[in-house]
Amino acid sequence: MSVPRPEYPRPQFVRREWMNLNGEWEFSFDGPAFDQRIVVPYAFQSRMSGVEVTERHDMVWYRRDFVLPPSWRGKTVYLHFGAVDYLCQVWINGCYVGRHTGGHVRFSLDITHALWSGENTVMVQVEDVRSDREMPRGKQYWKDQPAGIFYTPTTGIWQTVWLEPVDKDHLLRIDMTPELDDRAAVFHAAASRDGVELEIDVDFQGEPVARERLALPNGRGRVKVPLDGDWQGTAEEFIARRAWSPETPWLFDVTLRLLRDGKVTDTVTSYLGLRKISIEDGRICLNGRPYYQKLLLDQGYWPESLLTAPTDEAFITDIRYCKAMGFNGVRKHQKAEDPRFLYHADRLGLLVWGEMANAFDYSRRYVGRFTAEWMEILARDYNHPCIVAWTPINESWGVGNLAGDPRQLHHLCAMVELTRSLDATRLVMSNDGWEQTNTDVLGIHDYEADPAVLTERYGSLESVLESRPSDRDLFARGFRYAGQPVMVTECGGIALRAGETGWGYTSTTSGAEFLEAYRGVVSALLASPVVQGFCYTQLTDVQQERNGLLTFTREPKVDCAAIRRINEGLGPEET
Repeated sequence: MSVPRPEYPRPQFVRREWMNLNGEWEFSFDGPAFDQRIVVPYAFQSRMSGVEVTERHDMVWYRRDFVLPPSWRGKTVYLHFGAVDYLCQVWINGCYVGRHTGGHVRFSLDITHALWSGENTVMVQVEDVRSDREMPRGKQYWKDQPAGIFYTPTTGIWQTVWLEPVDKDHLLRIDMTPELDDRAAVFHAAASRDGVELEIDVDFQGEPVARERLALPNGRGRVKVPLDGDWQGTAEEFIARRAWSPETPWLFDVTLRLLRDGKVTDTVTSYLGLRKISIEDGRICLNGRPYYQKLLLDQGYWPESLLTAPTDEAFITDIRYCKAMGFNGVRKHQKAEDPRFLYHADRLGLLVWGEMANAFDYSRRYVGRFTAEWMEILARDYNHPCIVAWTPINESWGVGNLAGDPRQLHHLCAMVELTRSLDATRLVMSNDGWEQTNTDVLGIHDYEADPAVLTERYGSLESVLESRPSDRDLFARGFRYAGQPVMVTECGGIALRAGETGWGYTSTTSGAEFLEAYRGVVSALLASPVVQGFCYTQLTDVQQERNGLLTFTREPKVDCAAIRRINEGLGPEET
């Protein structure tokens, strides 16, 4: 049996030696009976797990054996989990080695002290209480059957599990901040021990660009590395030939070597994209130039595997469809996506709006959970050039009483400022859709289908600010418009032959009717003198939600080229 999802799971921090633990594990519900088998990294609710049980089970158990290569003796060994939903506890050979709370980001455990020389056993317990509405869960429904905008939940391990050996002196992380105006990047490094040095090599298309040596006397250090090398052209030419964008996804290759007393103790390969997202004179700019964003809402679900992509190629398929239809980005919705998707978006050229999976009931417990996991997401995905915006909260989910509960309003504002304090290089949305506060962009959710209404509504800034799509105020009480760029960050949702068991925000019965409806919505937004981008709902159907441009199994419903022509503002017969 081949190993499912065999690709390296952490593409921006790559080491040569590692062991993939995906595949068949012992498994059981409720207690450690281990009377079943499951295929990791697929959740038990999915078909690819081999279990495919959708009944509620709030506790699950996993177990498998492994043997380490002889070459790993004397090394520090980490056990990595890409994502486990929700509360995870881990034992090695009966020795408790740690826990993690949060269902959407990776975590690592040093298991060296618990390892044996021969066969070892890892055991994992996961608690995921389906009815817990204070838990950040996104589109995972807490009821027995998916309905409306909510889908089948995911419990347990749903991203790759792997082992990795390192020297006692090893890199813990590297943050790479692009500074396009200076043609440079700032490297912040953290190592496991003091008194080491970091050597940084940067190449572009196989040619050396820079080499820096950085001392880490306290295990931490910072250096600004010029990336223009012997560049002789103009600033405009540099942007065209070196800066990252969806049209030119240029990437610099990075090699990091940690040294003690001149000896290399750790080698990590990575990459960076030199790009700048900003707001200048009221316009959203990419690399200093106004940039109109044409996004797709992307839920990141698959029929056979739910939140887990069935294969790495599935990410590539989705990205290529997005670009073929004339979109330059996606808003990942209510999901912190697998870093493998972000890697392919980096190298193929696709903007990504990163988003947190929201909860639904506000409490102190919710705030603690939400804040901790959001900070982990920001740290994990910081280096991906494709991410240009962060959306901590969507449509007042988890903060449903902003007008009546000042705590919720403060929490919403705090999430924006916390995000900015950790990442000053990207746009930050406060509450995408409505009731916004200290936001960088006024993002409006508007599923109006009448082109005439949309044309009037977005014909001027005044008419935009007077509008109440979804019967919601655009700003929360005490906040008002402060010159932010305007985007329609959810729109469309047009179904094609949804049928009795499916739905869309509006419905059509033929491909020609669908294209006419799509053209009406998109053309009205493209013609607006105010709107600086839109996000169409959505890339694919998801279970009962049938408003995708692709079916759930990734088949185009209409000609991709026809969608592209509409997105480019061309008529049906124009080329």
